[in-house]
Amino acid sequence: MIQRLSPQAAPPTLRRWTIDEYYRLGELGFFNDQRVELIDWEIIDMAPQGTEHFASVCLISEILRHIFGDNHVVRVQGPLRVANSTEPEPDIAVVPGTPRDYVGSAHPDKALLIVEVSDTSLEFDRTVKSSLYASAGIADYWIINLIDRKLEVFRRPIADTSARFGWTYGDRTVLNPTDQIKPLAAQASASVADMLP
Repeated sequence: MIQRLSPQAAPPTLRRWTIDEYYRLGELGFFNDQRVELIDWEIIDMAPQGTEHFASVCLISEILRHIFGDNHVVRVQGPLRVANSTEPEPDIAVVPGTPRDYVGSAHPDKALLIVEVSDTSLEFDRTVKSSLYASAGIADYWIINLIDRKLEVFRRPIADTSARFGWTYGDRTVLNPTDQIKPLAAQASASVADMLP
């Protein structure tokens, strides 16, 4: 027999997770051999990394270590605590200080530069991630677009009520492999081609 819901019955709701709950699930082994991140209270599966993706992450991290020097940490796929509901793991995040500065405390909540390497996640990185990083005040956000072999540069966070997190970037520039790029918080520049596998 099918039971009908009364008009007053509430529809099902999505279970939302705090960072503390997210970490507890990890400690209990729920994410063994899985790549996940917490975005806006939701646990998101991350796509497996192909060889081009991983090679690009390695190339970019070496370039940025050289550009930013010893007073900065180039974090590779490390958590960035944006809010109590959100802790993405960008492919690259450049933060001030040394790795020991973040031991025993929360993960960094700000970055001088964020880089995502994208193929299967390109649209997600252009919309959801860009709104998220803009809302966190990240002034310099790059997407290495492996599909078109270009670098998409997002700068100047601005309020935008139509964006997922209420913010977007006012400037978006697309660079070709022959172009050079200089991070906003650094003096040296790098070739886009050197970041592509």
